[in-house]
Amino acid sequence: MSITRFLIVGTGFGGIEMAVALQKAGIDDFVMLEKGNDIGGVWRDNSYPGCSCDVPSHLYSFSFAPYKGREKRFPPQQDILAYLRQVATDFRLWPHIRLNTAVAQAAFQEAQKRWQVITASGEMYDAECVIFAVGQLHRPDFADIPGRQDFLGPKLHPAVWDHAVDLREKRIAIIGTGSSAAQMLPSLASVARSVTVYQRSPGWILPKPSSDFGLLSRLALRVPGTHYLYRKSLYYGADVLLSPVVRSRLLGRAAEAVGRYHLRRQVKDASLRLKLLPSYPIGSKRILFDSHFYPALTRSNVRLITESITQITATGIETANGERIAADIIVFTTGFKTSEFLAPISILGRDSRSLNEEWASGAEAFMGLAVHGYPNAFIIAGPNTFNPAGSNPAMKEVQVAYIMRCLRWKQDTGADAVEVRKGAMEGYREWLDGKMNRTIWPASVNSWYKHESGKITNPWPASARSFAKMMRIHPGDSFQVVGDLGKR
Repeated sequence: MSITRFLIVGTGFGGIEMAVALQKAGIDDFVMLEKGNDIGGVWRDNSYPGCSCDVPSHLYSFSFAPYKGREKRFPPQQDILAYLRQVATDFRLWPHIRLNTAVAQAAFQEAQKRWQVITASGEMYDAECVIFAVGQLHRPDFADIPGRQDFLGPKLHPAVWDHAVDLREKRIAIIGTGSSAAQMLPSLASVARSVTVYQRSPGWILPKPSSDFGLLSRLALRVPGTHYLYRKSLYYGADVLLSPVVRSRLLGRAAEAVGRYHLRRQVKDASLRLKLLPSYPIGSKRILFDSHFYPALTRSNVRLITESITQITATGIETANGERIAADIIVFTTGFKTSEFLAPISILGRDSRSLNEEWASGAEAFMGLAVHGYPNAFIIAGPNTFNPAGSNPAMKEVQVAYIMRCLRWKQDTGADAVEVRKGAMEGYREWLDGKMNRTIWPASVNSWYKHESGKITNPWPASARSFAKMMRIHPGDSFQVVGDLGKR
């Protein structure tokens, strides 16, 4: 059994932020467990053609290691992964990382007031505290379509892309029109014989600036301090202009007008435009920022299908109108199991409680980072902390800062274990419900923002600034000591 003070599960943005915070606090006794063969989380798993981030990298980066590139505004997936690897190197994290180590179970030992963590291979870790930083976009959902297993050709998903599959001159079917589909379609259409895109419902798409900085921007970014100012302007711009869209119909209609103009400008065929115009308010699902998807749909070798899929056959896809369309490759851009937080890890707290059972109808946690009954356990990017209108690494940094304050408070009180108070969780839930009810999400269409029960489990309903302000509260206002107070 390996013994450590802090155990971090996951090595994406959240896990790396947590590790760096511990190091800056002079704590070197920690281990990072990673199920994959490399660090990077979603940016390791998603390597499909055209994969990129729709948040500028000057904002989508660590404040302690800000991105300072002058060429790319939106670097591709490979560059983001390289950035994370470089941060791990610069902050000497590699000796702490255990790759190919998936966690199967984490159980709080009440007598010892420590966590026992068991990996899929049977390794055991004993830790004072455990921090789950596994994210939300890492478990592929292939969609339960009849006949899926009967298809004889390659079946791909953005998060498990097989680069050995030859796409040239193939008949490719893409099921779904979300962010991944929008990003990959131009690349696939440029090499495939044909691409058939199956759309269940269209998404709102706003124009995305060029991935490359222009000459003037590159020159400006040479001026000292410009990178910092650009990062701040992106942060406040997203918070002021995009965040209120889900709470204000006036701003929502203004954003929809931009989306309609973007669609009219890029798609001249009126019948195709009608198929691509959403019928639900903007923000109900994640807003896409893209300037290449619409033009790709107008290519002669691309076809959009809006009839529902009835079944997948050995050689293609059959739709509700009886049409059978042959395919050599099927790409399932059908999303992730985003509402199954921390699954498939079995998590057991004190008094024999099971977090998996408590979250069966939808996950919830105090500020998305702690649950009553699970002492010395924290979550980064937990329920209701996804920021649909800005930088999620920034949200995670706020959580990490609060966790560090909890750990300092725990040490100052001499406690073996601390946990969020039941009353604090109930008060937060009441506040969160009130905020949610003032957004468009409760009455909107189903999306990955919601659990199958209808509970809204993923997005944060307010601004990033309000999240940061709420997280400035003292841990003693919301947490309680569990067990003995004596100094060790």
